[in-house]
Amino acid sequence: MSLISLPLILLTGAAAVTVSAATVRFWSRGGRRRRLITRTVGLLLADLLIVVTIGLVDNRVQTFYPSWGDLAADAGRAGGPALSIDSGVTVALAAVTVLVSAYALAHWWDGRRRTGRTALVLLVVVTSVAVSALQANRLTTTYESWSALAGRPAPLSAGPPAPGGGRLLSVVVPGPASGLHLTMGVYLPAAYDTPGAANRRFPVVEAFHGYPGSPTVWIRRLDVVHTLDREIASGRMAPTVVLFPSQTPRRLLDTECTDLVGGPRTETFLTADVAAWATANLRVRTDRGGWGLIGYSAGGFCAMNLALRHPDRYAAAASLSGDAGPGITVGDGSEKTTNNVAWRLTHRPAPRISMYVTWAADDTQSRDGSRAVVRAARPPIALTAVELPHGGHSMALWRRMEGPAFAWLADRLTAADVTAAGPTR
Repeated sequence: MSLISLPLILLTGAAAVTVSAATVRFWSRGGRRRRLITRTVGLLLADLLIVVTIGLVDNRVQTFYPSWGDLAADAGRAGGPALSIDSGVTVALAAVTVLVSAYALAHWWDGRRRTGRTALVLLVVVTSVAVSALQANRLTTTYESWSALAGRPAPLSAGPPAPGGGRLLSVVVPGPASGLHLTMGVYLPAAYDTPGAANRRFPVVEAFHGYPGSPTVWIRRLDVVHTLDREIASGRMAPTVVLFPSQTPRRLLDTECTDLVGGPRTETFLTADVAAWATANLRVRTDRGGWGLIGYSAGGFCAMNLALRHPDRYAAAASLSGDAGPGITVGDGSEKTTNNVAWRLTHRPAPRISMYVTWAADDTQSRDGSRAVVRAARPPIALTAVELPHGGHSMALWRRMEGPAFAWLADRLTAADVTAAGPTR
C-alpha cells in the first residue's frame, strides 16, 4: 500500500481504536505485574498508532510522500545538530519522556486519587503532543532553533565553504518601505571573491521557501549551497548571487509573499527592501535583466506572482510545485484576482518575462494549479513546463528539481558585467 492510500489510513485508524479499547478493557485485570505490562504497552502502542494515523491523513491531503521510497529519501536529510530543536536526538529524547510518562501512569494509577490520575493522564497527553510537534517541525523546519521558537532567529549557517565553493552570509535586512526587519541568507559564488571580479556586478536570484518553513529549509533540507556550487562549477550556471529572504515576521503566519491588509507588507519587503539592500551592499546588477525569482511550494506561487506583478524588476521566475493561487485571504479579495497567477494570465496583458514551471504528476493540488498556469500563459511570456511522473510534494522532489531550475534561471539572466567599483562585501 502506498503512503497516501485510504486502506492504509483505515487500517492504522482501526488498529488505534482496537488497541485503545483493549487497553481500557484490560486496564484493571490480572495481577499487579500483568496490569503494569498491559497498561504500558497498550498506552504506547495506542499513542503510536494515533500519531501515525494523523500523519497519514495529513500526508494524503498534502501529498508530501506518495511512496515509502520518497519518505526514505527525505528522512535522512531532516534535522540539525544534536539537541537542536529539529534534530533526531531531540525527538528521540522526547519519545523517551512518553515512555516514562506511560510507565508512570500504568504504575501509579492504582494508588492515586482522581487528581493524581488526571495529572498522570495529562502528562502522557502533553509528552505525546510534544513528540508529534517536534517531529512535524523536524520535517518542515518551521523553527530551525530553540531561539527561533522563542522569537529570536539564529543566523543562517551552512558550515565552512567547500573548497572552490561559494560562501553563505546571514544578514538582517531593514525594511524602510515595508516596516519589516527580517533575516536573509546570501549566497556569494566563489567567483565573487576573486581579484578579477572586484569591478563586476553579478546577476541575482531571490529564492522563496514554502509554508510552513524558513530560509533554513533551503540550506539544511535542500542542500542548496552544494547544488549551486555544483551547477556553477560544471558551467551549467553562471556565477550568481542568491538571496534567501524570510517571508513572514511570524513563523505561523502565512503571507504568500503578499501585502496583507492590516498585516505585514511582505510583497513590498521582497520587491523593494531586499532589492535596495542588495544593490547598496553587494556587487549585483541593478537592471531587471539581472534579477530572477525561484521558489518551492508556496514559494513557487510567490515567484510566479511577483514576477507577473513586477515585470519591471524581474526577467524570469521558476516555480517548483507552486500553485496558481495563494491559498489564503489577503484581505481585499485579490487572492481571486490580481494576486492569482491564473487570473492575471487570463485577464491582464502578458508581460515579457520567462517562466519555468515544474511539478510532479502525483501531487494533485500543485499539478492542477501548475497545469492551469501553463494553459493560461501566452506570448510574450516564454514558458518552459516540466512534469515529473512522481515525487509528491516533498523535499526529495525539490532536491531533484532545484539544480535544473537554477541553471535555467541563470541562463535567462544577464551575466556578470564590468562596472565601476561597487560595494566590497
